[in-house]
Amino acid sequence: MTTYFNEMFDGKSVRDPYARLGDWMATMPADRRLEKQAEAEALFRRIGITFAVYGEGGDPDRLIPFDMFPRVFTNHEWGKLERGIKQRARALNAFLVDVYGRAEIVRAGRIPARLVFQNEAYERAVAGFVPPKGVYSHIVGIDIVRTGPTDFFVLEDNCRTPSGVSYMLESREMIMRMFPELFRENRIEPVDRYPEALRRTLASVAPAKCDRDPTVVILTPGHFNSAYYEHSFLADLMGVELVEGADLFVEGGFVWMRTTEGPKRVDVIYRRLDDAFIDPLCFRPDSMLGVPGLMDVYRSGGVTICSAPGAGVADDKAIYTYVPEMVRFYLGEEPIIPNVPTWKCGNADDLGHVLSNLKDLVVKEVHGSGGYGMLVGPKSTKAQIEEFRERIKADPANYIAQPTLALSTTPTFVEEGIAPRHVDLRPYCLVGERIELVPGGLTRVALREGSLVVNSSQGGGVKDTWVLAE
Repeated sequence: MTTYFNEMFDGKSVRDPYARLGDWMATMPADRRLEKQAEAEALFRRIGITFAVYGEGGDPDRLIPFDMFPRVFTNHEWGKLERGIKQRARALNAFLVDVYGRAEIVRAGRIPARLVFQNEAYERAVAGFVPPKGVYSHIVGIDIVRTGPTDFFVLEDNCRTPSGVSYMLESREMIMRMFPELFRENRIEPVDRYPEALRRTLASVAPAKCDRDPTVVILTPGHFNSAYYEHSFLADLMGVELVEGADLFVEGGFVWMRTTEGPKRVDVIYRRLDDAFIDPLCFRPDSMLGVPGLMDVYRSGGVTICSAPGAGVADDKAIYTYVPEMVRFYLGEEPIIPNVPTWKCGNADDLGHVLSNLKDLVVKEVHGSGGYGMLVGPKSTKAQIEEFRERIKADPANYIAQPTLALSTTPTFVEEGIAPRHVDLRPYCLVGERIELVPGGLTRVALREGSLVVNSSQGGGVKDTWVLAE
C-alpha cells in the first residue's frame, strides 16, 4: 500500500507549520463549517469566479471549488522553492533565446534537433528575433509536487499563458474575509502585490521605440474563453485596458487601440490567446481573434508581446525532460528542484518499458494540458489501458510517461468532515528586467478521494497557500 506524506500530521502530532491550525480545525463545529462553505460559494458566484469547461453540458460557467483549509509552507521551505523556480525560469528563457538564434545547445548535442525544430510550438516567424530584454516567457507557471518533508519535484513548465493566478488572489481574499482571526494569529506573507509586480514586469519590457510611460493592455479571446474571468480580473487590478482583437489595429509601424477619445498607441500586449490566433496574416488566416499585421510591428520593435510568440517550445513535455540539462548548459549550475523521472516513448528502450508497465505509470500527450489526453495507470481499467496502449504504439513520440508519484496530502474539508486530499502547487514567476515571484501560489487539490488529478477541468479545487514569515 502506498504511503503518502501528510503535510500537516507526522503520525499523530501536528507538524510545526500547521501548529496553530490544529485547534482551529478541531474546534470548528460541523454546522459552522457548512455555513462558511456556503458563504464562500455564494461569494464566488456573486463575484463571478468561474471556470468554463469546454464540451460539457449544463452550467458553462462552473464554480471553482474552494477548500477553506489553507496549505502552509515555512519560510525556509519557500526559500528553497523560490531559488529553484527562479533558476528554472532563467534557464528556460536562455533556451528560448538560443533556439531562435544560434541553437548552441542543439549544436552541442545536448538536445535533439528534431525535438526543437520539428516541434509544432516552434515558430519560424520569430527565428533570429530577440525580444526586448531577451525575455520570451514573462510569466512562468512551474507546477511542483511534494512527496516528502524535503522532497519536491517539477511536474511541468508553463511558459505561454499559465492561468489560475486569479484563484490564488481570490482564495486569499476569501479566507481573510471568512476567518480574519487566522491572520491575527499567524504571520503570513502577502500575495496581494502580484498585480503591481505583473504590471511592473510588463512595463519593464516595453519595446525600444517606446519613448514614454508604456501603455499596457491585456488581449483576451473574449468572454467565451474559460479563463475570461481572470483576464478581466487582472486588467481591473492592474488598471489597464482589457481588449479583444477588434479593439486594436496596425498603422504606421505601431499598434493602436480604439478609444472614445480616438486611437491610442499600445506598447505592451499581455496576450491570453494562443500563437495560432495572434495574427491572421502570419499564422491562422481564419483567426478572428487576433490583429492583422501585429507580427510585423512586433518584429520591427514597435510593440512587445508577452509572452512572446514561440515560447511554447520550452514547455513541451518532451522538452521538459531536458530542462535540467538547460540549467547546466546555460547557468553552469545543478538543478535545485529536480524533474520527475520521465520516459520518452519516442525512444525505443523507453517505449518498451512504458508498454510493459502501463498499469503503474502516468502517460501524457507531449502537447496535452488541463489533465486531458493522459492515462493514470493505477486508476484505469484494463480496457482503458489497452486502448491507450494502441494510441501510444500508433505515435510513440507523442507521449511521455512518469511514475505514479506519491503526491503529498493536506487536510481538506469534504462532506464527511476533514480528510487528506492530494495537492500540487503552481507558483507564478515574473520575468522582466528582474525575476520575482510572490510568496505563495495556486494550490490545486484533487477533491475526489484517491484522485491524483488536480486540474480544475477535471474536478479539482483550489486552496489558499500560506508562506509563514520568519
